[in-house]
Amino acid sequence: MRLPLHPGVPADVPRPEAEELRLEGAVPQEILRRSGFHTAAPRFARALAEARDPAEAARVVRRHGRALWRAAVDRAQRRGPVEGDLSHDDDRPLYWARLALGRELRRWEPAFRLPEAVGAALAARLERASRGQDADRPPVAQGVRRVLLTGFDPFLLDTDIRRSNPSGAAALALDGVVLDTASGPARVETVVFPVRWDDFTVGAVEGVLRPRFRPGPRRVDLFATVSQGRDGRFDLERFNGAWRGGHPDNAGLSATGPVPVAGLGRPPQWTASTLPYAVMAAAGTGAYPVYDRTTVTEVPAGAAAPVTHDGGPTSGSAARAGGGGDYLSNEIAYRATLLRDTLALPAPGGHVHTPVLHFGPGNTDPATGEVTDPDVVAQRLAVTAQIRALLVAAAGTLG
Repeated sequence: MRLPLHPGVPADVPRPEAEELRLEGAVPQEILRRSGFHTAAPRFARALAEARDPAEAARVVRRHGRALWRAAVDRAQRRGPVEGDLSHDDDRPLYWARLALGRELRRWEPAFRLPEAVGAALAARLERASRGQDADRPPVAQGVRRVLLTGFDPFLLDTDIRRSNPSGAAALALDGVVLDTASGPARVETVVFPVRWDDFTVGAVEGVLRPRFRPGPRRVDLFATVSQGRDGRFDLERFNGAWRGGHPDNAGLSATGPVPVAGLGRPPQWTASTLPYAVMAAAGTGAYPVYDRTTVTEVPAGAAAPVTHDGGPTSGSAARAGGGGDYLSNEIAYRATLLRDTLALPAPGGHVHTPVLHFGPGNTDPATGEVTDPDVVAQRLAVTAQIRALLVAAAGTLG
């Protein structure tokens, strides 16, 4: 089912173009300009124009995609001068610059024949590279644990196009950071996922996580999928359900029904977090309270109507929402923990919901408000600091 993004945008606009339609708005352009990321797309377009064959184009795409990710990480971690006057921790420049690069790729008219399938592969390569999903990361030193954190793009942009996502900000701030934990050092590796049903349907989550969950030098010792959740609190979501609730994504598409999982005839209705949630909730990690959340919405065995309750799913029930709801937060947690179980990954993992970010008083109207303010910056920095502390607490339990 295709839903319109907002009045005036046709319902059948293809997915990439639909998300890019917001780019020419005043807010995205201001974010790009005030972060210095407005120059990324023109540089990419010039490099593409010089490509002489598909192989060279693929190298250009990967190089510029990786450079965009690295620039965002460096900015978040203050490596080198921070261009522009937006707060260094702002995740939005990466989101809007990625869309700008994608638009240049679709506008590109190569001087050679480019089959449609090759063009699609280039677009996918740009996505992976600019999300940290294929970043070159050095091997960890002996005795250093590997911790994987996933974040998300901003979303609900047709409600307020100024939105940031603290999970994406944390991913930029923590990528490559080595934590000092009770069980020794642990290096954090991060990736960011789109807020799009289609990407999850075709296995984007599994494609990124599988190499990190299988035996080998890239295998993780702990993972946390992270997304923005509820006001004023962190939630450690205990149970994840195999159900999509249908809320429109960033491309204006809706999906309702069972979570589609390739290769499993009848995937389980529920998966569970194996994070050390009791330790994390009690660790005193920051100003926001941290809850061990066991809420689910299920259709009990033999019943017709769904019920919502604490304590996790009952035997034989059908999922309608996990603790993280029935949107992509729940789905990434479901897919990651299902893959953990399928591959017998001996590493704890689960989902963390962050507090919601709010613009300050007097800046709540997206039609007249500023793109940033001290209140939302302070909240985002506090959330990132507490995510880091939660990872320290969790990794400190590794034997």
